[in-house]
Amino acid sequence: MSKMLHIDASVRAAINPNPNHNSISKNIASRLVHLWKNERPMDEYIYRDVGMNPPPFITQDWIDAVFTPENKRTQNQCDVLSISDQLIAEVSSSDIILISSPMYNYGMPAQLKAWFDQIIRVNKTFDFDLAREDFPLQPLLSGKILIIITSSGEFGFEKDGIRHNMNHLVPHLRTLSKYLGVEKIYEIASEYQEFGDERYIKSLENAFQKAEELVAELAGSFTKNP
Repeated sequence: MSKMLHIDASVRAAINPNPNHNSISKNIASRLVHLWKNERPMDEYIYRDVGMNPPPFITQDWIDAVFTPENKRTQNQCDVLSISDQLIAEVSSSDIILISSPMYNYGMPAQLKAWFDQIIRVNKTFDFDLAREDFPLQPLLSGKILIIITSSGEFGFEKDGIRHNMNHLVPHLRTLSKYLGVEKIYEIASEYQEFGDERYIKSLENAFQKAEELVAELAGSFTKNP
């Protein structure tokens, strides 16, 4: 049995009174999860909509608490870190991490960055040792799969695409995923939203199709309960 942690980052709901305002990334992710649950009904599933219910930004008090030895933390410091502890526990116990996110101003939503900031934490998800010279940070988690689902109004953000150098979403997710213990990454992208033409429809169809194919590929890689 495996555990999937599903993080949605769009500030939009999946379904709205005006369908034009529906979150594309959330709907693609929802389709993937629906197929996964049908294929593997015994698996565990954790869901967080950080777009609509974001974790708090880190503060100086948060940093002070992190760098205070655990056996010397005050109750208030423990309380400050309680959300971080919970989010880290969810990541640590998961085999598959699904992150769906729109591209906002060519990067990730602030809400998703806040989630990462709560999780990437010294002595919890990475350690620090200057004996490693120029690369003192080392992740403490390993063996996880990351599925990245993105939506964007423009297009050409892939490698060698016409806007590749403007893509600060997926490269950032890939960089940070190291500290989630990710060892394998799959990407699904829907583009052309602002154009609303046949290219957009085709890109959206391809994204849903890729979600189906990915479930078929991954579902068999985990041993099912008898």
